[in-house]
Amino acid sequence: MIDNIITSIKKLTEAGIALIALAIVLEVIFGANVAFVGVGVVENVLGIVETLGSNGLVGLASVAVIYVLFNR
Repeated sequence: MIDNIITSIKKLTEAGIALIALAIVLEVIFGANVAFVGVGVVENVLGIVETLGSNGLVGLASVAVIYVLFNR
């Protein structure tokens, strides 16, 4: 039961990451006004990177934790 839930969460996470990657590619190709994306994905990703980068070592540690969680 728990294994099925964990597998489903992993698949949803992989699908979410694939959708984010697709949205970034579409925004790079077609510009910020992609009809069905509707948000500035590149701006949001850059904002996250900027926030993590401005926090120095704490930002680096949080990126490491996120990386480990995604690669479990």
